Parts: sequence; C-alpha cells; structure tokens
Amino acid sequence: MAKASLHFDLPDSGATEILGAALARTFPGSDVDTRAGTGTGARVGAVVHLRGELGSGKTTCARSLLHALGVTGTVRSPTYTLVDTYSISDSHGPTLNCVHVDLYRVQSSAEVEELGLRDLTGPGYLMLIEWPEKGGSAVPPADLDLELQYAGEARAGSARAASDVGRRWLEKLSLDSSLTPYVSNLT
Repeated sequence: MAKASLHFDLPDSGATEILGAALARTFPGSDVDTRAGTGTGARVGAVVHLRGELGSGKTTCARSLLHALGVTGTVRSPTYTLVDTYSISDSHGPTLNCVHVDLYRVQSSAEVEELGLRDLTGPGYLMLIEWPEKGGSAVPPADLDLELQYAGEARAGSARAASDVGRRWLEKLSLDSSLTPYVSNLT
C-alpha cells in the first residue's frame, strides 16, 4: 500500500537539496497519461504546492529539483517575476516544461487568474508553486503538497499526495535510498 505522506528531518540546506534532487529522480513525468485517450504517449504533468514560512527552504528545494531535472544556469526565486519557466529536453520523450511560481507578493486570487497558471498545467508540465495559499481558488490543485518548517536550528518537512499522480510520486520517493537518513516514517 502506498504511503499517504512522508515526513523528513532536514538538518541543513544540503538535506533540503537532497530532497529536491530526489523529487526530480522520482518525478512520474515519464509515465504515460492514460487519461488523454489519444494514444499520443503524452507525459504526465504535475503540480507541487510548496508551503512554509520565509526561509524554510521552499526555493532551495525547488532549485535543487529543477537543476536535477536538467535546468542549467541560475534558478532564482520568482518573488518579483512571479512566474519563471524552463524547458527541458530529454532522451525519453517530449520536452518537459517546468513552471516555478512564487505567490508571496500577490494580493488576491484575481491577480493569480491574470497569470494564466491553468494554461501551464497538464501533460508535459511540472508546476512548482510557492505560497499557494495566497492564490485561493485560482491556484491549480496540487498533486503533491510539500510543507517545510523550522524545527529548532534545523528544518522538517512533509510530503502529502493529493492525487493519483501524487501517490505514484510519493511511492517512488519512499523508495529513494538517498532520503533514508532523512525520512522519519518509512517503517
């Protein structure tokens, strides 16, 4: 039976980076989207909500995930641009479009609607949304909900599946040996 959630002890930013890289390795985006019904072999898409206080590691985790997927160059927090996009080509299929969103500065769901986020989801898209709670109903629903928080001088985190894609991702993530030192509920 697949785990509904995983809990992490993240003693430093290096551990948060390991979590991001593990999320990239286990991303179910190479799975075929059987709901499409077109026979095109479209890649599964996913939306990740990144929650937590300022400085809790959301951008560090997103940056590590994007680099591990193949984004080259600098990955900045989209605090001022609100949305940054990256296209990744791989040998397994079509380009993966990664969308990194930071809603910290938005004031209403109407502002989020103007960003057109729903047009940037679906097969072949991976969307990472920091501060999703600020966007209300205009934010695409999560497949995976990742919360990072302070735990004394360290950090802690939890990942919760919110869809079938999220459950498959969490199952793969629970098997990633690089996370064994950090996952507190594998048994």
